[in-house]
Amino acid sequence: MIYLFYGEEEFLIDSEIKKLISKNKIDNNSISRYDLEVDSIKSVIDDACTISLFDGNKFIVVYNFDKLLKDDEKLLSEFINNIGEVIIVFVASKLDDRKKIVKEIKKISTSKEFNKNKNISNTVRSMFDDYKVDYKTVDLLISMVGNDLRILSQEVEKLKTYKDDKEITYQDVLDLASSGDNDDIFDLINYIVIKDKEKAMECYSSLLRRNEEPIKIIISLANQFRLLYQCKELYKKGNGEDSISKILDVHPYRVKLALDKCRNYSSRVLLDYLLELADIDSKIKNGLIDKSLALELFILGN
Repeated sequence: MIYLFYGEEEFLIDSEIKKLISKNKIDNNSISRYDLEVDSIKSVIDDACTISLFDGNKFIVVYNFDKLLKDDEKLLSEFINNIGEVIIVFVASKLDDRKKIVKEIKKISTSKEFNKNKNISNTVRSMFDDYKVDYKTVDLLISMVGNDLRILSQEVEKLKTYKDDKEITYQDVLDLASSGDNDDIFDLINYIVIKDKEKAMECYSSLLRRNEEPIKIIISLANQFRLLYQCKELYKKGNGEDSISKILDVHPYRVKLALDKCRNYSSRVLLDYLLELADIDSKIKNGLIDKSLALELFILGN
């Protein structure tokens, strides 16, 4: 049996392949994967024609089918017309429908195109399985994370993992979903600490281009430095993730991220930056310095 999956959306293709494996009850030992950028089609055919040592069907995935060499097209054509008890999935980012081999495979295979999803909300909603979630919440998740289905899938799994009940709320997404802005704040912190002023200013400029207010950036930096410092100190005292989460009243996932990051910085460095940001905040509130200038001086002065 032959399948032809093609298009730009790799996540959807991978999901469809997993469904096939599950539907046909394929054992992991019976799965082979090839990439025509590095493997020959002859290797694929030889594998397909070899009797499996395991029970059940052989399942072969052939990536980059569009890289098939012209000289190998005849060999593949002869094989697909005499295919035995094997399931083969050809995967390509795009196809040239003018090619004879493409026409042949499309004629005898189950083919499906996977391009950028126009109704992404439905796709993301389906990722929640039997969890209760409304479309307003799904749309919030998409707006925070972006349109990359692989990243969205990771965020969905995170939300499902940290919910005891079967309902995902709007507030859950606000509390738990990783946004590009949060990632940029962590990047900005890292560049400040390692004293890469050029990269730090690039990151800061990127936040400004997204209309982030300097005050909000200062508050976000202070909050993240505080969390990093607190998590590091509590961890040094023997507290685990769950314990730290309860002590700080912070979600376990945020604690996990903070512990992963704070290992790169000393407590002294984190505390010094936190105190400096507190001083900047005080000066801004008292009208002693412009908020934009204060933040630039903080970035360039460290």
